[in-house]
Amino acid sequence: MATAASSGLQNLLKVGTKIIGVGRNYAAHAKELGNAVPKEPVLFLKPTSSYLPSGGTIQIPHPLNSLDHEVELAVVIGKKARDVPEKTAMDFVGGYALALDMTAREIQSVAKSSGLPWTIAKGQDTFTPISSVLPLSTVPDPDNLELWLKVDGETRQKGSTKDMIFKIPYLISHISSIMTLFEGDVILTGTPQGVGPVKVDQKISAGITGLLDVYFNVEKRQKSRTG
Repeated sequence: MATAASSGLQNLLKVGTKIIGVGRNYAAHAKELGNAVPKEPVLFLKPTSSYLPSGGTIQIPHPLNSLDHEVELAVVIGKKARDVPEKTAMDFVGGYALALDMTAREIQSVAKSSGLPWTIAKGQDTFTPISSVLPLSTVPDPDNLELWLKVDGETRQKGSTKDMIFKIPYLISHISSIMTLFEGDVILTGTPQGVGPVKVDQKISAGITGLLDVYFNVEKRQKSRTG
């Protein structure tokens, strides 16, 4: 039976107002997509309606045939944060999770070349598969976690949070100087190299070594009916 504390931890994701993605936060990933290593965090927003719990089905929207997987450490905010100094930033962390930032790369590439936002490429339903929330006591060193992702049992991504360009305290401080972070908000801290496509009927497994695993199926979304 879940304790009140663990239940409260899992409810964090239900009360959050937003997901803040950090792009290009691993130098090798920036390089593999042909992007310069940023001098300050590249930020984008995803709606909380894009969450998908472990065991769920990622939906590839029509007319696409694949989505790119990006495995990330998710930092879950525990209390309201505004203009937080770096030295106290970790006091605002409520827990951690593993998340996938699913990306419609074809749509994103067109948007980037046209100078348009990434919302359609990043924010659709099921585009943020996420684990349960890990309590702080189980993650003594978030700067030294191994993240991994497999497609049909084949390792695609494996990297360490120690290689993040912008560390968690800096990200919380920087983001909270731009927008208020509320309890349950999530920061996706970036993905290590190895991103690539996943197609219909493939299966994704991912995890934080020694802490948790998640599993997702991939299917094609039925055409939406409009008019």
